[in-house]
Amino acid sequence: MQITIDKKTGSFLAVIALLAATLVGTLITRDGGSHDNHNMGKMGSSSNAQLSASDVMFLQMMIPHHQQAVEMSKLAVKSSKDAKLLALAENIADSQAREIVQMEKWLLGADDNSSMDHSMHSMGGMLSTEDLSALSAATGTTFDKLWLEGMIGHHDGAIDMTEMISNAKNPEIKTFGENVVKDQAAQIVQMKEMLKRIA
Repeated sequence: MQITIDKKTGSFLAVIALLAATLVGTLITRDGGSHDNHNMGKMGSSSNAQLSASDVMFLQMMIPHHQQAVEMSKLAVKSSKDAKLLALAENIADSQAREIVQMEKWLLGADDNSSMDHSMHSMGGMLSTEDLSALSAATGTTFDKLWLEGMIGHHDGAIDMTEMISNAKNPEIKTFGENVVKDQAAQIVQMKEMLKRIA
């Protein structure tokens, strides 16, 4: 009788141990997932609590803003023959494409699924459909001039938009905005010099 009780008790304890292990494993997996996100896109420090409404709005607006810069840069790669302009366009396309990926990860981490309808006017420097058509149709130095003028305005608009996150509590978002200002201000200087050269 004692042996039978011991076997039942052992089986019961084994079930409890298995359930406990499963629960712990689930918790570790969830925790590990957040660390994986942190390592891939530094998402761990970009929790819901640390992304303000201004942060989210900035990201939602800056993603399409960057997407247009990438589109414009691809046009330059296809149409321009100016070596310095081509190098800059490739740099803008590569760097802003990477930044788009990062911004999308931050929005995903914020679990924000809302879609906001921002007009062209709310995103400074955005080229209109007519502007893009004119740029696409241009060739030679006319293209280069239109592209440089358009991208200078585009960069100015992006710099203005970073005011939305100038007081961001999330250190990564704040640093991102500071880098946008630093990088794009330097590129504006380059583009103004190119304009003087081809004018």
